Amino acid sequence: MCCGDGNCRPLGFLLDLPFALLSLLLSIVGVIVWIVGLLLTCICPCCLCVTVIVEIAIELIKAPIHVMEWFTSKIPC
Repeated sequence: MCCGDGNCRPLGFLLDLPFALLSLLLSIVGVIVWIVGLLLTCICPCCLCVTVIVEIAIELIKAPIHVMEWFTSKIPC
């Protein structure tokens, strides 16, 4: 499938599936860390390090999308 805008990557989605599955596992870990971090923030809002952990967890949750976009962009048309 080629789009009319010259951004055609027909097999990009299929080739990056193994990497996307790995990053999906990382995002599940990110969700668990995010929930624990939010609970710790509610218990003790003065802990600044917990906020940093929650931000890292959010990036882990977004990992599958970043991996798929990066890998697809590396495949020439």
